[in-house]
Amino acid sequence: MAKANNTSVMFFNLALMLSLLLIISIAEARLFGSVQVFERKDPAPVCITVHGVVSGETCFSVTQTFNLTTEFFSVINPNLNCDAIFVGQWLCVSGTVV
Repeated sequence: MAKANNTSVMFFNLALMLSLLLIISIAEARLFGSVQVFERKDPAPVCITVHGVVSGETCFSVTQTFNLTTEFFSVINPNLNCDAIFVGQWLCVSGTVV
């Protein structure tokens, strides 16, 4: 009876030590940034073809000329202010999002 009790205590201590090591390794990994849990990255546009804006063009006219949807044009041209485009500004007219 004493031998069985001694064996169960030994396995309990082993499980406790392994749990402690697991907790410590996870805490250190998060501290040093080597584990990124559920970090979501924004999609990044990759431009294939660009177009230089000419006099009189608007974002709408560019989307019509290159047969693009307004949504896709906005995705491949992030941070574009369509109220302030200027002659010579490069706009992406063909690309992908990765």
